[in-house]
Amino acid sequence: MLHGYLYLMAVIDVHSRFILSWDISNTMDATWCASVVQNSIVLWGIPEIINTDQGSQFTAAEFTATVLDNGIKLSMDEKAEL
Repeated sequence: MLHGYLYLMAVIDVHSRFILSWDISNTMDATWCASVVQNSIVLWGIPEIINTDQGSQFTAAEFTATVLDNGIKLSMDEKAEL
């Protein structure tokens, strides 16, 4: 990309480290992140838990609704202390 950033989101199985779903976008919005999770659900089924950091895309209503409406536990890492 000539100017700007590209963002990668991946859903990774913590035990096998297998990449279940991934996508690249020039924006990092909650709707896009939710679609990556939804794609993982379609391909591999509903996971027990999803762990993310506390980025705004993961705390947004669109993302949390996708996770919680599918009966998935949502776990978020603690904020880093600087």
